[in-house]
Amino acid sequence: MTRVDVVVIGGGIVGLMTAWHLAREGARVVLLEAGDLGAQASGANAGSLHLQIQYPEFAKYGEDWARAYAPTLRFLEASIAMWQGLGAEVGEDLDVRLGGGIVVARDPDQMRLIEAKARIEASVGIETQILDRDALRAIAPYLSDKAIGGGFCAGEGKANPLRATPAIARAAEAAGATLHADAPVMGLEGRAGAFVVTTPNGSFQADTVVNAAGAKAAKIAAMLGMQIDLGGFPLQVTVTEPIAPLIPHLVYSAAGKLSLKQAANGGCIIGGGWSADVRSHGGLATNPVNFSGNMAMAAGVVPRLAQARTIRSWTAWVNGTPDWRPIIGQAPGIPGFYLALFPWVGFTAGPMTARVIADQVLGHAPAIDLGGISVLAD
Repeated sequence: MTRVDVVVIGGGIVGLMTAWHLAREGARVVLLEAGDLGAQASGANAGSLHLQIQYPEFAKYGEDWARAYAPTLRFLEASIAMWQGLGAEVGEDLDVRLGGGIVVARDPDQMRLIEAKARIEASVGIETQILDRDALRAIAPYLSDKAIGGGFCAGEGKANPLRATPAIARAAEAAGATLHADAPVMGLEGRAGAFVVTTPNGSFQADTVVNAAGAKAAKIAAMLGMQIDLGGFPLQVTVTEPIAPLIPHLVYSAAGKLSLKQAANGGCIIGGGWSADVRSHGGLATNPVNFSGNMAMAAGVVPRLAQARTIRSWTAWVNGTPDWRPIIGQAPGIPGFYLALFPWVGFTAGPMTARVIADQVLGHAPAIDLGGISVLAD
């Protein structure tokens, strides 16, 4: 039995950054990751930095849902600001670029929804500029001539997940955190000041436990009798061969599921929430039908991509909740047990999620008020 101050469960960006912040403040921290550090959603996502309300969900769930979700945009904005300075803190260029994001419309009904969405975003201080056909072509001449307009949010962009997670892990270790890969949590019991976390390689006693386990977080919470409405969703992403600089923006389509950006090496990263297949043993595989649909959607929005060869597709489990709202804070009725879960766009929200949780564990005033953002603050 190893005695520590805090056990952090989950070795993605949120878990690693939480351990880093706590260790810098002098806490004895152990991080437990079931597999490789950053090998799940934090390292396998498409690297988008989102700030807008996602168009497909707005179209599906409507304005009431969007108004309830809108306060989270302030959290995402603050987290993106942290992304901009993170590379300097960890001593690594994380390829953070804020070229802005465009939701592209092909018909008037889609434009009306983009305009309605922009009004709700503006209510929490996030500006989305409405562009007609000519204004859209002026800033994005690479788009299909079928585009009639769109919404442009200057605060969106991208980062490189393959660089971010290892760099944060190195920073956490340098600060004094102990990181254990291949250490799945088999058991969790106890109370504040005397939690016991069991792994195949040994057990840990801790005053505090932080659940940053992403898609597996509900299983961890259930060990302490807490039920949370969060699940894992298998998604896939594809990258093309490098092409000449073409797309400086994060591009979405109002006609279907799409997120598209061009990486620093010229490869175009294509995703947008298309499902992967789950194999019988629980592993994931690219779904060829969804792959074709995703590529067709991308080529329909940016015709030049029809001539670009794809070179790799990959998959990842992403955590999600039905209402999209974060679950961040101390668990009700379980003192000392904290949840650090930002569904669907957790890569964007990672830095601020970690900062807020570390603040709460340390007894500091949180960096941002969670009222109206986390379901635990309602």
